[in-house]
Amino acid sequence: MRIADADRRRAMAAGFAAIALWSALAALSVSAGPIPPFQMVAMTFAVGASIGIVRALARGVGWRGLLGWPMRIWLLGVGGLFGYHALYFAALQLAPPAEANLVNYLWPLLIVLLSAPLAGERLAWPHLLGAFLGFAGVILLAFGRGLSFTGAHALGYALALGCAFIWSLYSVLSRRFGETPTDAVAAFCAASALLSFACHLLFERTVWPATTTAWLSVLAIGIGPAGPAFYLWDHAVKHGDIRALGAFAYATPILSTALLIVCGLAEPTGALLIAAALVTVGAVLASRELWRS
Repeated sequence: MRIADADRRRAMAAGFAAIALWSALAALSVSAGPIPPFQMVAMTFAVGASIGIVRALARGVGWRGLLGWPMRIWLLGVGGLFGYHALYFAALQLAPPAEANLVNYLWPLLIVLLSAPLAGERLAWPHLLGAFLGFAGVILLAFGRGLSFTGAHALGYALALGCAFIWSLYSVLSRRFGETPTDAVAAFCAASALLSFACHLLFERTVWPATTTAWLSVLAIGIGPAGPAFYLWDHAVKHGDIRALGAFAYATPILSTALLIVCGLAEPTGALLIAAALVTVGAVLASRELWRS
């Protein structure tokens, strides 16, 4: 096996790990209790940023190496992390969560579609079919819970679509700046935490976690879905097969729902099994070049 193939497979493993961490977000958020969204982002991103900063300093990366990035890099990183979450929480306020989440989950499909014009990747029918099968699985899972799109929530749906475009553009364009080390993500998380804290002070009332379990859940989000997951994803999109990553990303809502069921927070349905099968087939199709090499 060539060194390039081994490096790409390690990057893909990092992407799978990020997806697995994101799938735990829903269950951990439920355990954390009714904490205002921007407060939650500020708290958890502060933890995630601290992990990245300590890691970088321990490896001999100075503060200049953490902060000395061109403005376009800052705009991409902070715009991706903070911009996505700001629009996402606004969408949830203006549209039913299930419908908003379904629109938001166009981002893996958009990653696949945008990888050709923005990242120079070659798209073949397995990549496209794999991404569409993954989205079909998410649609099936969502409609299994009952959805009702109405014009009254059009602004919320538009913001959710904005989320999808922001995260897909952040992921694909990060590949174009592959020379920027993953240490930069720590700075982006710190800046996003500060912006979220400012939004919290402006728009929300502070609600602290009520129990030890709730505090531990907030900490777990910071050391998982809102911290290392971003570092892993950054490495994956820069060095892995971004077309396959887009298809694999549809495993996030499937795994998230399965974890909620395991934790007793949701009921199992037949739609989940069919959705999981569609996502699995799509992921295998989209990544067949990787395994064949």
